[in-house]
Amino acid sequence: MRRLLMGSSMVMLVGLVAVFAAIFYKISEGSNDVSADALAATIALGPEARVLSAQMVDGKLMLLVNEGTAQALVYVDPVTGKNLGRTDFMAR
Repeated sequence: MRRLLMGSSMVMLVGLVAVFAAIFYKISEGSNDVSADALAATIALGPEARVLSAQMVDGKLMLLVNEGTAQALVYVDPVTGKNLGRTDFMAR
């Protein structure tokens, strides 16, 4: 009985160590954040564009832009300032 208790206790301990190791790995995993020194000085947008919101998502700068009556998401490389893509919102 003592061996069974010892064996199950060891399995439980190894499991807890594995869970905490996974949590620590996720917390300390390298982030995709870009330092303020490496940000692009300018980003080219349309002449009527007004930025409503900006967020870093997966290492890309995502801008919610209002252009006249239309809104769009503009994806930008934060280091170079190059436009990577665009999603326009349309009413149906």
